[in-house]
This record gives sequence, C-alpha cells and structure tokens, in this order.
Amino acid sequence: MSLSYWEYKTWLSNIDFTIIGSGIVGLNSALRLREKFPKAKILILERGILPNGASTKNAGFACFGSLSEILDDLKTHSEEEVLRLIQKRNYGLQLLRKNLGDSKIDFNSYGGYELFTENDSELYQTCLSKINEINTLLQPIFKRKVFLKKENIFNFKNIQSHYILNRFEGQIDTGKMMDTLLSKVYASNIHILNNCKVQSFTDINNSVEIKTDHFTFSSNKVVIATNGFASQLGLRDVKPARAQVLITTPIRNLQIKGTFHLDKGYYYFRNINERILFGGGRNLDFKAEETTDLGQTELVQQKLEEILNTIILSDVDFEIERRWSGIMGVGTRKKSIVKQISNNVFCGVRLGGMGVAIGSLVGKELADLL
Repeated sequence: MSLSYWEYKTWLSNIDFTIIGSGIVGLNSALRLREKFPKAKILILERGILPNGASTKNAGFACFGSLSEILDDLKTHSEEEVLRLIQKRNYGLQLLRKNLGDSKIDFNSYGGYELFTENDSELYQTCLSKINEINTLLQPIFKRKVFLKKENIFNFKNIQSHYILNRFEGQIDTGKMMDTLLSKVYASNIHILNNCKVQSFTDINNSVEIKTDHFTFSSNKVVIATNGFASQLGLRDVKPARAQVLITTPIRNLQIKGTFHLDKGYYYFRNINERILFGGGRNLDFKAEETTDLGQTELVQQKLEEILNTIILSDVDFEIERRWSGIMGVGTRKKSIVKQISNNVFCGVRLGGMGVAIGSLVGKELADLL
C-alpha cells in the first residue's frame, strides 16, 4: 500500500503507543493511557471491520461464575486462587458499570440461574450440598449469600426440580457497551484503523517496528490486546476457543428473564428484546473449537437447537434469526496474562471467556504497566 505524505504524517508517524486489538481490553487500555499521558499519540489497530474477537460477539453476561463452575475451578486451583479470580471479576464488573454507566450498557440485575438436566442428578446433588460452603467462601466479597435454591419458575422442561440462583448476576447489551467505549475513545483523540491485521513486530532499541498487511511503521510502545488471536503473535500460553451463538426471532409474551447456565457453563442463554440468545457447546469437540475460524459447525448448531426444543422453548414455536461465533482466549489456568514481554511490548490476554467481567480491569492493569 502506497501511503501519501499526509496519510503517514497524520496516522502513522511519531506514535507513542500502538494497541493491537479494539476489543474491551484494547479500548480500556487506550482510555487509561490517555488519562496517564494526555498529549501522547495513541493508535489502535483492528483486524476486522468491527472488533473481531469476542467483544462484540459475546452473550452479554455480567457474571463471575456459576456454582458448578466454581466447584470445577476448586479442583485445579486453591481456594485462595478461586477467591482472587471471583474478586477480580466482581471488581471488573463494577469498574465497567462505573466507567460507562448502567443506562448506557442496559445493565439489568435479573439474577443468574443454573439449570441441571434430568441426567445431571449427581452434579445437581453435589451443587446443592455445596451451596453453604461456597456462600461462606464468598462472604468476604459479597457480604451476603450469593447462591440460593430456587423453584423452576420459568417452567423449563426435562430438568431437575430446582435451579441454583446467583443473586448478583446481571446482563448487559454488548453492542451498546462497545459503542459507548468506541465513542469515548474517539472523543479522546485516539485513532483506530480497522481492517488492518498485524503480521509481525520487532522490538528494536527504543521502538517497535510493526508490519501489517497494508504497511510497516514504528511505535515507541506496543500493547497486545488480541486475546483469542494472541497465539498468532507468538503468545503460546493462549489458545483460541470458539463460542457459537444463535438468536431467535421475537417470541410473543416471552416470560423468561435472566441469565441461565447449563452443563458447568458450557451452555448459556438469556432474554434480549423478546428473543432468546443461546450459545455454547464447545465441549462437544474441544479440538474442533480450538480455532480462529469465525464459523459454525453442524454438531454444535444441532445440539443448540435440540436444547431449545426440549428444555428452553419446548412449548413455543420459534425460528432462528441469526447465527454467529466469537473467539475467546483460554489456557490451562484461569488467570489472565498481563505482563511485559520485551523492552517495549506488553500484553493483556487470556480472559478465559470472562471478557465482560474483567476486560475493563485488564485494560487498566495493562496500561498501568507502561
């Protein structure tokens, strides 16, 4: 790509900070850098026309983990580690709401419900027996009981007789959240170049040479905030994890309200604008979903429709309006990676499917490293 003098001078010269990725982490990092360095020249590079990972494609859950997820985490993490994870997610959600405002992101605290199928009797009984124990563990954070046993008030079919309610879970409008963040970034005199994929970078003395699919330029510092695509830039501790999602057309007199979890959080659904948004199923074939391909598979889509027909909307006629997928960044540990990786390069990645909860905080922590 041949750049004019004006193009190079205005957008690509004398760059103080280049942020790779315009998702939740990248945008929050840019805003925090603007607070710290009011006169700095900040540039964001985004591979997609819109943020292309999970930030505009997630389900909009303002959550920190269902009971079965927490119990699962306790098998591989210490109580102290799990408590820190939940504390970080809770603080990140408060930061998101404070920074953007509840009305701007359509935050609603309807509660979160964990459902258990008729075949999940063992998991169901285990979770019921652990409610008091986990409530005691979380008492220092929330000061009240988090999980409660709740009757099947929404009349889902083929499930156990009770849900486990998370009283502190809510939902947001993902599109409004990202639109608000982007508006704040533009108002802060931060440039975003979309449809610009970083192919490689080289840390050289006091700057970093960045090669994209359109041009090559230099920046004093580089921030990697690509999460699910981080391995493409050499961050091997992060693996992509595709999440497939669908949404129905509007359903008349839809009574379902809240965020809902199934099968240790591998399936999740919610109400939005008289519709049901439903996603998950990567546990059906973890290897196939360890991809950066934004597509769908017949295996997962058929399972999502089966659950819609047998559990969620068994007595309701519905149609699927749209299907999509997003790419998360996961690893062997649940803790996000926020660190300096060379003299002038930093990263904030591996959000583990909790981008809404911790993205604002990881962005702030990442900028503060600089």
